[in-house]
Amino acid sequence: MNKRIAIINGPNLNLLGKREPEVYGNQSFESVLEQAKRRFPEVELVYYQSNVEGEIINFLHQEGFSALGIVINPGGYTHTSVAIRDAISSIDAPVVEVHISNVYQREDFRRISLTAAVCKAIISGIGTLGYFAAIEALLQSE
Repeated sequence: MNKRIAIINGPNLNLLGKREPEVYGNQSFESVLEQAKRRFPEVELVYYQSNVEGEIINFLHQEGFSALGIVINPGGYTHTSVAIRDAISSIDAPVVEVHISNVYQREDFRRISLTAAVCKAIISGIGTLGYFAAIEALLQSE
């Protein structure tokens, strides 16, 4: 059985640990990924980050027919990208959407997710632990 899970982070998430630490914490995503690899040694975790919408779509297409599942934090594209929504709905792999902050405690526009309706689940507001919860959810559903 394929135990590969792709993790995709969208715009500005390359700045985790530096950008607004009061909202996103002070931990880099590289350290989160290392923790995930230790926590889930039986899973091949493939990580991709891009600030470019089309590159995220290409990666969804690349992984979406062979991975066990996909964890995505679309960042700002959550609220704007019909194209990423369409890419998620076009692939076979289940997708779990993750947000580090509680989007419902922030600006009104962050409460709207164009991608949520085509995802298996949404995890919001538990910090970077949301990535671990998403991986666990995908493993439980295999």
